[in-house]
Amino acid sequence: MRAGLWATFSSTFITILLAEMGDKTQLATLLIAAQSHQPWVVFAGAALALIATSFIGVALGWWLAQRVSAETMNLAAAAILLVVAVLLLWDMVQV
Repeated sequence: MRAGLWATFSSTFITILLAEMGDKTQLATLLIAAQSHQPWVVFAGAALALIATSFIGVALGWWLAQRVSAETMNLAAAAILLVVAVLLLWDMVQV
């Protein structure tokens, strides 16, 4: 049980850390901290915002897991990512 807990925690931590590194949210936070000269206030606001959005994601994921099979969730995620990829490719062709 404990190994599963740490495996889930570490994979979540690493995935979110890598996904958030250098994204627009981090850049916006960097700019706000530079402009406000109150880095700890910006850190607190950004941390609370990330906690709030993570809570929404976890709550929605838990709710969906109660109603939809894992296979259906995987297929839906694949379809959504495929649509995003096609739209990004389409956007590149239009330029």
